[in-house]
Amino acid sequence: MGFLKKLKDKFADNPDTSTENYKEGLSKTRTSFSSKINDLVAKYRKVDEDFFEDLEEILISADVGVSTVMELIDELKMEVKRRNIKETKEVKEVISEKLVDIYYGEDSEELEKLTYADQGLTVMLFVGVNGVGKTTTIGKVAHKLKQSGKKVVLAAGDTFRAGAIEQLEAWGERVGVEVVKNNAGSDPASVIFDGIQAAKSRQADVLLCDTAGRLQNKVNLMNELSKVKRVIEREIPGAPHEVLLVLDATTGQNAMSQAKTFSDATNVTGIVLTKLDGTAKGGIVLRIRNELHLPVKFVGLGEKLSDLETFNAQAFVYGLFADMLEETEEK
Repeated sequence: MGFLKKLKDKFADNPDTSTENYKEGLSKTRTSFSSKINDLVAKYRKVDEDFFEDLEEILISADVGVSTVMELIDELKMEVKRRNIKETKEVKEVISEKLVDIYYGEDSEELEKLTYADQGLTVMLFVGVNGVGKTTTIGKVAHKLKQSGKKVVLAAGDTFRAGAIEQLEAWGERVGVEVVKNNAGSDPASVIFDGIQAAKSRQADVLLCDTAGRLQNKVNLMNELSKVKRVIEREIPGAPHEVLLVLDATTGQNAMSQAKTFSDATNVTGIVLTKLDGTAKGGIVLRIRNELHLPVKFVGLGEKLSDLETFNAQAFVYGLFADMLEETEEK
């Protein structure tokens, strides 16, 4: 059975809220990507070097990243030769399969799951520059965890951005979880310390920590984050169990440079990619994974509370190829 057929059987024939969110949320990327792939297949009768050169351009324009594209093209060439593929329409199948292979590499789908403490309190630290949707992401993750039966507390560690504490409080009220805060301008590490004590005394399962994101003074910000991390490690050995970097998918190369900066300072364990529904360059998911060697834990596919999805590479590729699957079915 072909890979696209497997995706269809898994997702298109058994749609749920999550896969429909992927399909709808990736519509901008899919419209651009699918139409270009279809045009490419219509343009070339046979698979040759010119075909692969044009395919390279399509993948790079989707923000997959040059090094990732080179790796993918090499893999495709070997697979086309191995399967003795002559017609260009058959390459769609191989592209979809290799996109998933490249994302996972030698890892399994386990890398997308959140890490929790074996016992006691789990602490998750959220980092990222202002404006990427960090506080909103924390609210949505809190909602997701609460829906799964966990008791959640939030710590308002972004004490410098105007309105940040109030914004997190609003999310706490909306989701129905407690928010630990201090006055604006107070020491972020002390707020996180108070959050840990409060979460322990409430016998909470998970503490989600907001942090500042002012990159104007990068050195100070990174020192501040390092201090917060040291306080967490001192109070909860083995914590933070996740350091989640929130990136805005619409910013492309900017998001990549932010990822490198934060990774150097805080040992980032995973990425939350917001506003994926707002870009036609959804290939950045593969670029992050391949160039930064960090798993994407969540993707933002819309404005609703339920539109933050646990990342799944197969569902992502389904979202990219949904139109092609329907075309195949019609034929």
